[in-house]
Amino acid sequence: LPAAGLRDAHAEARRTAEALAALGLPAGAARDLGFAGLVTGDAADVEGYVERVLGPVAAHDARRGTDLLTTLEAYFAAGASPTRAAGTLHVHVNTVAQRLERVAALLGDDWHTPDRALELQLALRLRKLRG
Repeated sequence: LPAAGLRDAHAEARRTAEALAALGLPAGAARDLGFAGLVTGDAADVEGYVERVLGPVAAHDARRGTDLLTTLEAYFAAGASPTRAAGTLHVHVNTVAQRLERVAALLGDDWHTPDRALELQLALRLRKLRG
């Protein structure tokens, strides 16, 4: 029934608009909803979310044969401690610092702010869940 599809699309658009308003984002910023976009829509685009959040780092890892994503996981698992992350990864703390500098170059200097860190941690976990 075409009307049902239109009704569903309208309901999803309304939820998106309400989420944007609640987060203080402009009306055209639906892609910027982050994890809120996963919970406000009917069909969560987990792949798209993970790609938007981690894409530059994953692409760098694929191109260069690095493992910055594992470093990020270790860093967050260590309570944002480069020293403890280095112990987990069995590398020198300077190596972790250099890798995190590369992450900043790829994601922007604000990657470790609370909101961005939450997005990164969620994307890392979703990436693990999907295998």
